[in-house]
Amino acid sequence: MAPTFTIAALYRFASFPEPESLAAELRTLCVQLGTCGTLILAKEGINGTVAGSDKAIATLIDHIRALPGCADLDVKYATAPDAPFARMKVKVKPEIVTLGIGELDPAGQAGRHLDPAEWNDLIADPDTILIDTRNAYEVAVGSFDGAIDPGTRSFRDFPAWFDDFAAELREQGRQPRIAMFCTGGIRCEKSTALVRSRGFDEVYHLRGGILRYLEEMPEDQSRWRGDCYVFDERVAVGHGLKPGNHIICRSCGLAHPQDEPHDCAG
Repeated sequence: MAPTFTIAALYRFASFPEPESLAAELRTLCVQLGTCGTLILAKEGINGTVAGSDKAIATLIDHIRALPGCADLDVKYATAPDAPFARMKVKVKPEIVTLGIGELDPAGQAGRHLDPAEWNDLIADPDTILIDTRNAYEVAVGSFDGAIDPGTRSFRDFPAWFDDFAAELREQGRQPRIAMFCTGGIRCEKSTALVRSRGFDEVYHLRGGILRYLEEMPEDQSRWRGDCYVFDERVAVGHGLKPGNHIICRSCGLAHPQDEPHDCAG
């Protein structure tokens, strides 16, 4: 029987004063372990998806968890019959997920994590403002009941949208409780740091993102509606992370239900 590849999707906001030296160590280790995929390091932490044998991935994850501030590294595991990536890349960039507003401190300034059960209680409160930090084409596939869709085309658009939204709140004299979410947790976690840097104190985000929520929350208790767009061949998933019925339009590149008519400008 051919070996199965273990896939690990991971991220952690941490303080890396010298990410170049950490990246050099990881490049050497990944060559020794024979892994494939991509790791991105920056002064704000680490992000990436890697694949290899069970033993290789376990060794790599142990190494990353030993880095400063990474003991609680968030990892999601999957398997594949074949190598899902052609080669291994370890990069150093200004940000591990690009917001494009300069210095932020997600490791020290992010909002409070909530597990799915706590999340349900929070967003059921009508005084909570719920914000989807994903892009419009993702939101169109599914979202939480009552969530605000910023209508962004990329994550870089989010700060400008939020600053306009925050100005409206201040004009109304409001300092509300804010809850934020995204697919796997990284964008909403960084977004909470942005929101707190703008003077809002009571800010929360969903631990592990929508994917962990759909994996853990019983469907009859769920506040999620639709499917969750994912960036792989599944296109979208539902509760229990079961593949949904969405396909990608070859003309416009957007996801749509395969059993419904789709009009596009493509």
